Amino acid sequence: MTNELNPDLAALGHSTDETEFYTPLPEGYVKGRTKYVVVLGTVMSGLGKGIFSSSLAKILKDKGLRVAPIKMEGYLNIDSGTLNPFRHGEVFVLDDGMETDMDLGTYERMLDENLSARNFTTSGQIFTRILERERHGQYLGRDVQMIPHVTGEVKRTLRELATESKADIVFVEVGGTVGDYENGYFIEAVRELAYEEGEDSVCIVALTYIMEPQSLGEQKSKAAQLGMRQVMEAGLQPHIVACRCPSPVTDKVRQKISMFSNVPLRRVFSMHDMPSIYLVPEMLREAGMDREVLTLLGLHERVNQRNEDQARRKWQWFVERLLAPKEKTVNIAVTGKYTSVRDAYASIDKALEHCGAHAHCRVNIQWIDTSQLNARNVADALRGCHAVLCPGGFGSRGAEGKIECVRFARENNIPYLGICLGFQMAVVEFARNVCGLTNANTTEFDAHCPHPVIDVLPEQKKIEGLGGNMRLGGKDVILKPGSRISDLYGAAESVRLRFRHRYEVEPKYIDQLERGGLIFSGHAPHQPIMQMLELPESMHPYFMATQAHPCLTSRPLTPDPLFLGLVKAALVRAYPQQVFSTMTGGKPTTTAGSATTKSAAESRPTKAAASVAL
Repeated sequence: MTNELNPDLAALGHSTDETEFYTPLPEGYVKGRTKYVVVLGTVMSGLGKGIFSSSLAKILKDKGLRVAPIKMEGYLNIDSGTLNPFRHGEVFVLDDGMETDMDLGTYERMLDENLSARNFTTSGQIFTRILERERHGQYLGRDVQMIPHVTGEVKRTLRELATESKADIVFVEVGGTVGDYENGYFIEAVRELAYEEGEDSVCIVALTYIMEPQSLGEQKSKAAQLGMRQVMEAGLQPHIVACRCPSPVTDKVRQKISMFSNVPLRRVFSMHDMPSIYLVPEMLREAGMDREVLTLLGLHERVNQRNEDQARRKWQWFVERLLAPKEKTVNIAVTGKYTSVRDAYASIDKALEHCGAHAHCRVNIQWIDTSQLNARNVADALRGCHAVLCPGGFGSRGAEGKIECVRFARENNIPYLGICLGFQMAVVEFARNVCGLTNANTTEFDAHCPHPVIDVLPEQKKIEGLGGNMRLGGKDVILKPGSRISDLYGAAESVRLRFRHRYEVEPKYIDQLERGGLIFSGHAPHQPIMQMLELPESMHPYFMATQAHPCLTSRPLTPDPLFLGLVKAALVRAYPQQVFSTMTGGKPTTTAGSATTKSAAESRPTKAAASVAL
């Protein structure tokens, strides 16, 4: 049998006593319509496969091609929802509620599109589907084996994504490094896929690491050579090698990698460090990697040059704004409890970076661990900060410190943005210190508190178990007409944001909180679930919070309005005498910040100045 797919076997989708081929194909799959680019890592993890793969996918999407990425993780978890941020970084939530690792956020930001559960799989998902099929007798009595059944399920997953997305290219990122036990069957499945799809259908890209020890003063490629050997021992011949290194890879090193991997020198690329990940797409384009991929996969005829020109102009505008020298700097305190691991707040970091480019200022993030904060030291911790951002989290550790940060920001008119738990802590703080509800709290931290202003979601109270029952994914939020948050979103009646929480404002306290001055400016459709809040301008220049995670949908070309509003409000506080040029409704406007009488806020902006932040 050749490597052409057997149509009878494809229809059966199972191996029998007559054949060992196992090629499950989804209905409607057309061989050759979709090509595959597979990105593997060697030498070590953490090389930036997600950044590389998403950047390469972006420059091919710019050409008018339809691309669909997928991240394949070797761990047995069904998703990333239960992973500790200290160990695995941020949990990124997709619009359909799938909890994934942070690489999916990189893909969404680079490609400027929403992904789904189809774009993420784990060993846990693969094995679960196989065992369900086995229990239903779908393997017709055969003993279920790693080959062909497990690898067959991986191939089915890739082809289902190709069919559903109608992609020209599916980008497959294999987590971990070649040689890991946990991803070995993924790599074997890729080998089988290349065999079955035929020539010009699968492009193998190996991302490797070139060492540059300071003590030696030169680049060393031996580890990379051994990594290439492991790839070839797995039955894969790389078509492209991308060499990660702090500085540009020398021709001598590229020649060594070319010789030891059988990859033409023109397809051995330097992937050295850049000032920003958003420069990587253009670096790959200038190096000619997009042309090589198009040639290897025979896709030149599908390119739309006009589309590429337009996409490059838009991206270049953002990159120039991002890297342009900044005269103004704002200090924004991120008050969390995972601050020792920056990847735990990757989307927040990126959202603020986007806003810095659009507001034309440098955003200096001050990471503050709230587990060490209290009423006595909060002022010292927040000294010099022009805004406070309180992110999400779970568990009581650091919660009282977060509440003290909210209080300090509210009482001193420091711009504040609360996200998820930051929303809940803002409600608790307001209930305690403004509404007089002594010892108000959330039942997550104190099940017997006298005033449970934050409690379990109504629809969850009947569920005994806690696993997997959060409000997850994209939800519509109805905005209060005339509210400041509605203005931020262009006077929209509703906005779609992404959620990941289990607790909400207890409905019986809503009236009392509103009488105290708190405004709930966003709620769930048809339910008394408060999802956004704010203080009126007469009480605070910029005090906003949401149960959602708006950072998850912030994109380089379209920053989230709540984050952008926070950065602009911080600018007003940092430079109250300055004149700012901002973008309002797509048109440039000039507004002056004016000083006011010094109070507890030291320099609270007037109404005119505060409007700059909106």
